[in-house]
Parts: sequence; structure tokens; C-alpha cells
Amino acid sequence: MSETRSRQVVIAGAGIAGLTAAIAFAERGYPVRVFEQAKRLEAAGAGIQLSPNATRILRRLGVLDTLLANAVKPEAVVLKDAASLRQLARVPLGGAGEERWGAPYLVAHRADLQDALMARVAQMPGIQLTTGARVGNIAAGTHGITVTAEMDGKPVQAAGFLLVGADGVWSSVRRLAGPGGGAGLANSQFSGELAWRATVSADSEAGRAFAAIGAPDSVTTFLHPGFHLVAYSVSKGDAFNLVAFTKGERIAEGWSGHTDPGILAGAMRGTAAGLARLMDLAGPWLTWPLHTVERKQPWTMPAGIALIGDAAHAMTPFAAQGAAMAIEDAAMLADIIADFPGDLSQSLTMWEKLRRPRIEKVLKRGALNRLAWHARGPVALARNLVLATRPGEKLAADLDWLYGWEQQQIIRR
Repeated sequence: MSETRSRQVVIAGAGIAGLTAAIAFAERGYPVRVFEQAKRLEAAGAGIQLSPNATRILRRLGVLDTLLANAVKPEAVVLKDAASLRQLARVPLGGAGEERWGAPYLVAHRADLQDALMARVAQMPGIQLTTGARVGNIAAGTHGITVTAEMDGKPVQAAGFLLVGADGVWSSVRRLAGPGGGAGLANSQFSGELAWRATVSADSEAGRAFAAIGAPDSVTTFLHPGFHLVAYSVSKGDAFNLVAFTKGERIAEGWSGHTDPGILAGAMRGTAAGLARLMDLAGPWLTWPLHTVERKQPWTMPAGIALIGDAAHAMTPFAAQGAAMAIEDAAMLADIIADFPGDLSQSLTMWEKLRRPRIEKVLKRGALNRLAWHARGPVALARNLVLATRPGEKLAADLDWLYGWEQQQIIRR
């Protein structure tokens, strides 16, 4: 087996998870081959929140400075009642948060993050990126893994010692891989939730409508029993990203589409007039179904396959940690493989064992957030009372376990 093959990492997917993994492995001296099924890299979705546990890693990988040119540092997370527009709570971020957690909390357009990752990839000659190539076959043997992708109707192969499935919630690697090889793992599952998104210019009528009722310098979340809306600045503050979440029927798989706007309108009954006006001005809304992945299925296979990010544990976005968990996955996988090179299977097992409790805790936090944000009646009154009695410092301290996380502390335990 050639030296390149014995050390090469093959990655399926050039989204946030895949590009972060490529950079992390290349930083540790591994040659990397990335297959991306799209012919052009286009960021799915719109805005993205990057908490300090993610930006700390991006800084270490040489990505953060490029991202900062277009990102925004919100001053706080502000929770508001959607019916009265009354502020319920304020969690300080900005300079206070950066001092507390050692890295900034950022909001950005997904395209800006992807561009920053691609800029770093371009600086690393050890990374080869092939677009328009969909992984269609995985062959594992005693000398490593051979991955075959289809590109313009022709097969393209890459061989290495490790395959990283970073190809998202509808992962081809997850479908092709499985315990014992080729058994296949569970498909994604529709969560019953729909996400509605829009991006509006800050100087548009919709932008001014948000500025009148929200907190333009912060991440504002409007709470209501039927839905919640998250809004924040992107693109250096030139635009606002809006994303609302409702219950809904399953629609076609994909990252954007259109569905009956009556679903969103019906969920918003009883909201303040200013918020209703904002939602009307911001349309038309693009909709995507929120899918999750079976939590108990394996993320690693002894043959040398690891699933990261949404391919492993796609989650609803109610903890705003999907991208952060993908970034953590990628960086920690590269470090464990590099630091414990003797037995690949043992290293993969170690990585999965360390990551699972972290992911489970984030999933539980997301479920708690959704319950609290959609509360009604006495439960909503109790929620508001609790929030009113907890100062911002206490609310920030509640997030130390999440935002203050550092992987080296976990690996050394």
C-alpha cells in the first residue's frame, strides 16, 4: 500500500462539516480527498449562529479572521413575547460573552462561513476537492477503503485509510455503510417541524419593521404557542435573517421550497400587529422540512468509516448548535486520529464514545428550548416568571457547559 493511500482521508461532502474536517486533517499532516455531489458549492439555508465553542475551533484552524470580515457579533440573545412584544429575558453576548467563554459569538450568512472555509482550503495544498461527484460505492478491505464516485457519468476512485461521511442529513455514506459492511443505516426521519426562512435588507420596509419591534444588535427570538421566530443581522449588518418554526406536514426533501403560507399564518394567530406586519412584508417564505437521524445508530464502523455532523446526528435547530456540533465533530475526530494513530478502530470508538454524551446533552437542551418557547397558559406564565427572576449573568452561566467547551480537556480525561 502506498504511503499516500495509507494516510489519505477521503471525505464525502463539502459543507460545513466536510470542509472543517478537511482543514483539521490537513492541519495534522494528512492528505485529504473531498468528493462533493454538487457541481457548484452553494450554501443551503441562510443565516447561521456560531457560538464560542465553534468559533474557538475556527480560530485554531485559521478560518475565523476571514469570517469576521462579514460576520456580526450580536450583543445579546433577547427573548420576547410574540403577543405583547414584551422582553422576557436577555442573555449577554458581545464583549462580555467573549470574555466569559474565550471566543466570540457570531451570526453570519452560511455562504460567508462556507467562503471562509473554502479560502482556508485553498491555502492547503494537501486538500483535493472534486465537485460534481456523488459517492456511489464503498469497498473496504484489509488495506483500507476505496471510494467510488460518479462524475459526469464516469467513475472516479479514491483510496485511503479513513472515509468521513460529512454529506448531511440525506447522507449517501450512511445509506451505503453499516455494521458488517454494506448493511445500510437508517434513513432520516421527518421531525414534524417546518422551518420558514427569509432574508431582508436592513434598509427595506421589512427590515425597518423588524428594527421597530426587535433588537437589531442582538439575536431576537419571539415566543408563541404556535410558532417561534428567530431574527438577527447577517452580511455585516446589511440584512436580517428571519427563520420561523411551525408544526407541519411532510413536504419534499430538500433545503428550500414553497408550501401553503396558511400554515404559518394560522400558527401566528394572536401575535402583535407589528410582528404580523413584519411576517407579511418579509414574504414570500422559503420552507424546508426538519429531518433528524436515528439517535442509537452507530456513527463509526470498524472498516474505517465515520459519520459526522448531520450525517450522524441531524437535529432540530432549537439549541442553535447544528453547525457547531459538526465543527466540533470534525476537529475532534482529526485530533483523536492523529494523537492515537496505532489502532484506527479503537480511535474511532474512542471518538464516538466521547462525542455521544455531548450530542445527547445538546439534543436535550434543544427539546427543552422548544417546549419553553411554545408554552401556553399556566406553563407560559411559569416560564415568564422564571425568566423574570433570573438575571442575564445567571442565564449566561447556564450556558457555560455549552459555550465554554474545549475538546482537549475532554480528550485528556
